[in-house]
This record gives sequence, structure tokens and C-alpha cells, in this order.
Amino acid sequence: MANTAQARKRARQAEARRKRNSSQKSALRSAIKSVKKAIAAGDKAAALKELQVQQSVIDSIANKRVVHKNLAARNKRRLAQAIKAMA
Repeated sequence: MANTAQARKRARQAEARRKRNSSQKSALRSAIKSVKKAIAAGDKAAALKELQVQQSVIDSIANKRVVHKNLAARNKRRLAQAIKAMA
């Protein structure tokens, strides 16, 4: 356990960041799932619209450095490819 006041404060900060990052990662997974669900439904227009909405969510999480920017780009690319392959 932390012995100094500074160490206790850093432990509190780390816990708060862990909770915030965990929530953001969950939001990222939910955004990806919502697009995959739209793709599975088979409506290309709806899937494309859902991707456009969720891209901003994915980008904002990457901009906060919760996940790497390449991970965000890779997920967006794969979803876009899946939508393109639908027709």
C-alpha cells in the first residue's frame, strides 16, 4: 500500500484513470458491435449510416489515447470493407 501522501494521490489518480479508460474501451466495443449488427441485418444503407455515426466515437476514443490510433483505423477499415462487400 502507498506510504506517502504523494503515492496515495497517485494511486487514486491511477484508479480514476483505469475506470475512465475501461468505460471508453467498452464504448469502443459497443460502437463496433452496433455496426456489425447493422451489417448482419443485410441493409447496406443502414449499415453505412451506422458506420458514419460510430466513426466519430471510434476516433474520439483514439484521440484520447485510450487505444492506439492504428487500432481505431484498422477497425474502421475492416467495417468499411465488410459494408463494401455486402453488395
